[in-house]
Amino acid sequence: MKRFSLIAVCLIFTAIFTASAFGQAPAASNIKIVVINTAAFDTKEGITKYTNAMNALEREFAPAQTELQTLATRYQNLGNEIQNLQKNAGNSAVPINTSTLQAKGEEFKTLELQLKRKQEDGKVKFESRQTAVMGPVLRDIGKAMDDFAKQKGYDLILDATKLEGAGLILAVVPVKVDVTKEFITFYNARPAGTATATTPK
Repeated sequence: MKRFSLIAVCLIFTAIFTASAFGQAPAASNIKIVVINTAAFDTKEGITKYTNAMNALEREFAPAQTELQTLATRYQNLGNEIQNLQKNAGNSAVPINTSTLQAKGEEFKTLELQLKRKQEDGKVKFESRQTAVMGPVLRDIGKAMDDFAKQKGYDLILDATKLEGAGLILAVVPVKVDVTKEFITFYNARPAGTATATTPK
């Protein structure tokens, strides 16, 4: 199953600014700007707590996803069967049972409604659980990013994933600007903290 095929998880990190003791922004020439690729959080070398929470959410919804896939396959196969029966309707050599065709048509409509309802219900449940499971982790990552910026003296941290997706990155020097690996190491080395995923009910 593709990760979170029911709904995409979106990471939103606010740009972090560090003001001077007088509450004024540093001079433009002194501003330290770096980027972090948040897409790297959910990788083998990424943030352990984030990946574990994502995997737990996937496992929780695996049965629902399997059920949807099974229904979708039945729906598609029945649709193909009905089409074949309709094609043969005009062929006198292959008599067609109209009552059978009608019954399959009704079953097809019932499956369509059932599939749509389960998809909608699954989306609502997924969004609720996503908030409960991923919310604490994302807040903890946000707090760690703030601590990381202060410790390293960065005035602004931008999400490279969002910038690239919006076409706002034209050129970058990864060695000097991209601190993704450094932040992941920083975060994974932190104490467990308070970010815990909610256990499925």
